[in-house]
Amino acid sequence: MIISKTPYRISFFGGGTDYPVWYQENGGAVLATTINKFCYISCRYLPPFFEHKHRIVYSRIENVKSVEEVQHPAVRAALEFVKIDAGVEIHHDGDLPARTGIGSSSSFTVGVLNCLYALKGIMSSKRRLAAEAIHIERNVLKENVGSQDQILAAMGGFNKVEFARNDDFTITPVCVSKETLQQLNDHLMLYFTGFSRTASEVAKSKIQNIPNKKKELTVMHNMVDEALSILNGDRCLVDFGKLLHETWKLKRSLSHNISNSHIDDIYSAAMGAGAIGGKLLGAGGGGFLLIFARPEDQPAIGKRLDKFLRVPFEFENQGSQIVVYQPDANPHDSNA
Repeated sequence: MIISKTPYRISFFGGGTDYPVWYQENGGAVLATTINKFCYISCRYLPPFFEHKHRIVYSRIENVKSVEEVQHPAVRAALEFVKIDAGVEIHHDGDLPARTGIGSSSSFTVGVLNCLYALKGIMSSKRRLAAEAIHIERNVLKENVGSQDQILAAMGGFNKVEFARNDDFTITPVCVSKETLQQLNDHLMLYFTGFSRTASEVAKSKIQNIPNKKKELTVMHNMVDEALSILNGDRCLVDFGKLLHETWKLKRSLSHNISNSHIDDIYSAAMGAGAIGGKLLGAGGGGFLLIFARPEDQPAIGKRLDKFLRVPFEFENQGSQIVVYQPDANPHDSNA
């Protein structure tokens, strides 16, 4: 049995500049962190005593006789990419729901790759996991995805990620004191808006608008370094929250699919109760809303948003890990 544990992420600034259509011409950067909410993938070789060859368990259960029959796109693509010939059983469990803006799809892809490599006795590097997850999602599955989620899920931590025009990427950990990092964490509230969406569909309209949104995306790109200057300098942490409010206004302008009246009402209620800023996470359209507020103002915000689920979290810095490694011999191998 192999079990991988892969974190979800929160993106603060630069989202939108991690799409190839933007960074291949302009370069891009994001400021984001992973959090202590995880996607768990377990896998093992399936003994050859069943009518089916592969068993895939997630929100549904698939018992199939060939990889080609697997309906879950990322699982099918990963099995083909890693060249798993023997029968396998794969289970998925997640701390947070899918399609909610916390990078769950990429955490899943990274976690599956990590698990399948370990099943074959290969301990893959985090950078390899990130690059291959990007390749699978963008080139194999043809999804409208950026490049930050896969990198953050694989690498973990609070990072500035820069995207070069040649599709390469650079990861720079954010170096601030533990006190500053904890203060930032203490100023953040994460709320589930109560509905999910398919990120690729929401992103499609945003990507189509990118050529017409150069001014907005340039400003959003520059906000990454401004946010770092707030964290690394002697400016008040409240300025970080104000900058989040500015980036949310810009993000909303990238596509009419990013926000809606329901999300706007939640955000306005939080701001009216004392929040300083915030943003909807991920491509938009639903999912998790991040709120920045002074700790002393959070009880009032909590009362105003008492109809919505708040999810406590802490930053994490481990990235995708193999947490259980108990390999069994391949039962389909004649030498086993």
